[in-house]
Amino acid sequence: MSDEVDAVLATVRERVTPDDEQRVALEAVAKEVRQRAEAAVEELSVDAEVVQVGSTARNTWLPEDRDIDVFVCFPPELTRDELEAYGLEVGHAVLPNGREEYAEHPYVVGSVDGYDVDLVPCYAVESATAIESAVDRTPFHTRYVEDRLAAAEGSAETLADDIRVLKAFLTAIGVYGSDLKTRGFSGYLTELLVLEYGSSRAVLEAAANEWSPPVRIDPEDHGQQTFDDPLVVIDPTDPERNVAAVLHTDSLARFQHHARAVLADPSEDQFTPTETAPLSNEAAEQFFADRATTPVAVVFAAPDIVDDQLWPQLWRSLAGIERELDRRGFATLRSSSFAEDRAVLFVECAVAELPAVERHEGPPVHVGEHARSFYEKYAADGDVTGPYIEDGRYVVERERRFRTPEAFLASEAIFDVALGKTVEKALRAEYTVLSGRDVATLADEFGTQLAAYADPKP
Repeated sequence: MSDEVDAVLATVRERVTPDDEQRVALEAVAKEVRQRAEAAVEELSVDAEVVQVGSTARNTWLPEDRDIDVFVCFPPELTRDELEAYGLEVGHAVLPNGREEYAEHPYVVGSVDGYDVDLVPCYAVESATAIESAVDRTPFHTRYVEDRLAAAEGSAETLADDIRVLKAFLTAIGVYGSDLKTRGFSGYLTELLVLEYGSSRAVLEAAANEWSPPVRIDPEDHGQQTFDDPLVVIDPTDPERNVAAVLHTDSLARFQHHARAVLADPSEDQFTPTETAPLSNEAAEQFFADRATTPVAVVFAAPDIVDDQLWPQLWRSLAGIERELDRRGFATLRSSSFAEDRAVLFVECAVAELPAVERHEGPPVHVGEHARSFYEKYAADGDVTGPYIEDGRYVVERERRFRTPEAFLASEAIFDVALGKTVEKALRAEYTVLSGRDVATLADEFGTQLAAYADPKP
């Protein structure tokens, strides 16, 4: 089996290594962007250094990558307002048709000859432990990986190719990316893992056979910092940071599952993403009908914020709704969230309708004033059954407020749930609740997501 694994990895390595034409094309555009940025900096009243960062700078990019990241490093003495103003001035000079986006501070993104370019300002701090903005550590990451590749015992190019192989594998299984929707492996994390273990195969073998979360890796032996994460990789440039902090437990488990699978029965297909055919309205309706469950969906206009702000709010809101539906007795089976022009908080419930009454337990009779207050309140209420005593407590049977999941979701009570701030604002403006067969209409916009929901895989 070892020969089969090596043969597949060799084939994948050849496929994911950019050829000379691709390298020349990318470098030409990267050089042009850097030169534009340097020319724009010369027009400023402040000095700054232009550096290329990311996988294209570190020679770990995949052939299909069309991203070029260029940072403009300004003196730390500048105020944040000055940094932003100078950064945007350079960004718009380099990318005149670009647009502004916002992470910790604004930056400019655009396109040059078919390549996506990010022009980001940062502070030129002395070390990654002295950052004033989260992006300040990125140039240190680039230099660290470059130095480690150059110092590798084998060929730096061979090690870079192994990084590409692992990136292709993570992409194929859907866990490549540190964005807050994917919650997977960042490019830098992937590079550190290959540098730590020496090859893509060694990383796969460690994940399949050795890792038992929490897993701790400390490339530069910084010490015993404590992080509450399933995978901890201490940043070589900043010992107070876990490079894998964004990685979700499920993403790590998915990687381990597929690492075992590829080592047991290797195939080049395991390194190629598969496309999911969208589910039709009819197929979606039949799927839930066959399951005899009650799917419900809260549908609203997606807030106009960047994905890394939107998705944490969607996850938070979905978790809050799911918990409350469970607490009210609707027995949630599974949930998901979708977002395009509209956003969807989707929950599949096992219970479609509850009885008209619910049991409500009061305090033990012996607790005095609290018990007396409970008894007097409900004794005067002609709409309840009871109070009576059971197991030493007062109990009443009262009218249930919400008998169906959709009744709860359509009520003001939804705002008592822990919702993301921007999601709550969007819901207060307008939202729709779909239930049962009506949920199938979501397939018009979210057919691919519903297909993945209907056929979940590790």
